[in-house]
Amino acid sequence: MKITVKITIIGILCNTILFAIKLIGGILSGSLALYSDSFNSLTDIIASIAIFIAVRIGTKTADVDHPFGHHRAEPIAGLIVAIFAAILGFEVLRGSFESIFTPRELEINSFVFSVIGVSIAVKVYLTLLFRAVGKKYKSPALLASSIDHRNDILVSSSVLFGSIFIYFGYHYFDIIVAFLIGSFIVYSGFKIGVKNVDFLMGKVPPQDILEQLKGIALSVEGVIGLNDVKAHYIGNIIQVEIHIEVDKSISTEESHAIAKRVKGSLENEEIVNFAFVHVDPV
Repeated sequence: MKITVKITIIGILCNTILFAIKLIGGILSGSLALYSDSFNSLTDIIASIAIFIAVRIGTKTADVDHPFGHHRAEPIAGLIVAIFAAILGFEVLRGSFESIFTPRELEINSFVFSVIGVSIAVKVYLTLLFRAVGKKYKSPALLASSIDHRNDILVSSSVLFGSIFIYFGYHYFDIIVAFLIGSFIVYSGFKIGVKNVDFLMGKVPPQDILEQLKGIALSVEGVIGLNDVKAHYIGNIIQVEIHIEVDKSISTEESHAIAKRVKGSLENEEIVNFAFVHVDPV
């Protein structure tokens, strides 16, 4: 089982445990804030399952129906996370506006604070874990999930500090904090969505990656120059089309061998899924 799949299982287990702790804690303590926050963890479970399914599909090798692999599955999961993030952000904003007219009543006791503290600690761990693995394996689904875990830290922190502010009589400061956090979560959800739509729509990779690919092709013996280099994302990986210039006096067999070496060198790059190499005699 690949490490990316294992990480998603850890996420599901942690979110399930947090949901149970918050739900039971909210019922036993009578904390409406904790009880409500448990349903945020429930949506996290659903998002985690979607991430697990997408990562599992994305790791499958190419087949007859999907000759270039299943890499688009992960950006789809990233879009799902973006939608959940947007919903969460709007809920926080809605709650902050309602609090202007109907002040929140938050229970202040050590048990509630303990549960929120555990939730924040677990989410910090998940944020760092998903971000590190997501960057290492260039997984848009895991990176999107790391941002979602970070948003959960902000929400739980809002509940925690909101309780403290309200306890000391600073009700409107709690509203301001909740509004800022809600706005930030909506913005981060929008950014996640745009990024993963780019992956699905076949956006051109950054210029530094294109220059890297050009350098690889030019380093192959027999390549005189490059006529055209095109690349686009297929999911979270890249497909390349490149026109290489070779000496027109060499045989077709030799030029074909050069093209094969260029193709092999490009496809050795982890981010490149497939390379189309055209030969232009000069």
